[in-house]
Amino acid sequence: MSFDYDLFVIGGGSGGVRAARIAAGTHGAKVALAEEYRMGGTCVIRGCVPKKLMVFASEYPDMVADARSYGWDARIGGFDWSAFRAKLDAELTRLEKAYRCGLSGAGVTVFDSRAVLVDAHTVKLADGTQVSAKYILVATGGAPFIPDVPGRELAITSNEIFQMDALPSRVLVVGGGYIASEFACILNGLGCEVAQYYRGAQILRGFDDEARGHVAEAMRENGVGIHCGTDVMRLEKVADGIRAVATDGSERVFDAVLYATGRKPNSSGLGLEALGVALGRNGQIEVDEYSQTAVPSIFAVGDVTDRINLTPVAIREGHAFADTIFGGQRRKVDHSLFASAVFTQPEMGTIGLTEEEAREREPIEVYATAFRPMQSAFAGRPDRVLMKLIVSQASRKILGCHIVAPGAGEMIQLVGIAVTMGATKEQFDATIAVHPTMAEELVTMRSPTRRG
Repeated sequence: MSFDYDLFVIGGGSGGVRAARIAAGTHGAKVALAEEYRMGGTCVIRGCVPKKLMVFASEYPDMVADARSYGWDARIGGFDWSAFRAKLDAELTRLEKAYRCGLSGAGVTVFDSRAVLVDAHTVKLADGTQVSAKYILVATGGAPFIPDVPGRELAITSNEIFQMDALPSRVLVVGGGYIASEFACILNGLGCEVAQYYRGAQILRGFDDEARGHVAEAMRENGVGIHCGTDVMRLEKVADGIRAVATDGSERVFDAVLYATGRKPNSSGLGLEALGVALGRNGQIEVDEYSQTAVPSIFAVGDVTDRINLTPVAIREGHAFADTIFGGQRRKVDHSLFASAVFTQPEMGTIGLTEEEAREREPIEVYATAFRPMQSAFAGRPDRVLMKLIVSQASRKILGCHIVAPGAGEMIQLVGIAVTMGATKEQFDATIAVHPTMAEELVTMRSPTRRG
C-alpha cells in the first residue's frame, strides 16, 4: 500500500519534534508534522522555558539584598512587567523559529493546522485535507485542569500567566504541586502578595517528606502564605477584584487567581477511541513499552500518555520511537529512574526513591544534613539547605538523593549520573570533596542519621 508519508506526527512539542527530526534527518523517513498552535509545545511556549526565565527575574531582589550585605551600595527599583514580558515574547518567538528551522533542516513537512485521525493510516487537517501515513505518532501533550467550582471562569492557569497585561498585587495560587509552588515563589519574588491554598496536608505531594517540608518552611519564611487543608468553594467577581470563599471559612479578595491543580492529556476530539485506541481514566493514551497503542500503526509519546510528564522524558520517548520504527534498533525508555528539579525558592532536586518509598521496599540507611550555607550565612539570612541520601543496607547502592538548596537543579543533574550508574555509598565516600561548596556534604556524611 502506498502512503503520502512514512510518518505523520500530530503535535509540535518536544516529543513530537524530536521524533520527526530523528525519523527524517537521521533515518531518512518521509515525515510530516501538524501543530495547531505554536511550535515548541508546552515546554517552550507556556511551560519550562518562560517559567524558568520568570524564576530568574524573581531572584534579583534577594541578590541585591545580599550584595548590600557584602559591601555593595546596591539598590533595586520596581519591576517592569511590560518590559520583561516583551523580551520574554521575543525570546519565545526566537525559540519557536529555531524549532521550525530544525524541522525544515531535517526535511520534515510542517502543517500549521489541527489534525485528527480518520483511520489507522489517515489524518484530516482543519481545512479538510486528508493525508495518509504508514505510521502516526500522537504527541499532543497536556493542558491545565481547573475543577468545576463556581466562578472558575474568573481564574487563570499556567497557560495565561505569561500573557497577563499587568502584574497583580494580590494573587491566590490554588494547588500544591510543583507548578503551583513554583509560581507561588515566582510571584512572591516579583513583589506580589501571595497566598497558596492546598487541600492536602503538605505541598509537593509525592516528593520526599523531609525535603518538601523543608521547602514549605522556607517558602513561608520568604513570605508565601501557604494554607494547607484549604480549598476554594467558589470565586466571585467583586468591585475590587475576585473574592475567594474557602473551605476554612475565610473570604479574601485577590487581583488574580491562578489554578495549578493538575493537567489532563490532550486526547479528546482526535478520533482515537473510534479507532480502538484505549484511553485511561485521566484521558491518557494507553501504550506499551515501545509507545505503541492497541492499533499497531498508531503510537504516542509525551504527556498525552501520562507516564512521566517531563520534557526530557518526552524527548527520550520520541527519539526511542524513531530509532525503533525507522532505525531498526528496538529502543525503549526506562521510566524507573530519572532526575528532576522543582524551581521553588529554594530549589529542590531529586532522583530515585523517597525515604518513605525506600522503607517500604527494603532496610535502608538515611544520611541527611541541614545547615546554613556560607553565602547566605555571611549575608545574615536564615536560609538552610538540605542534603539527603537514601542507601540500601544490603547492596549499599544510593537509592535516592534529595537536595534543597540554591542550584539544586544543577547539582542533581550531576548526581543523577552516579545514581543511574548504580553508585554505592562507599563510592560517594571515596570521592574527594570540593571545598568550600554546599555539595561537598554529599560525599562527607559518614554516619547515618537513622536506619529503617
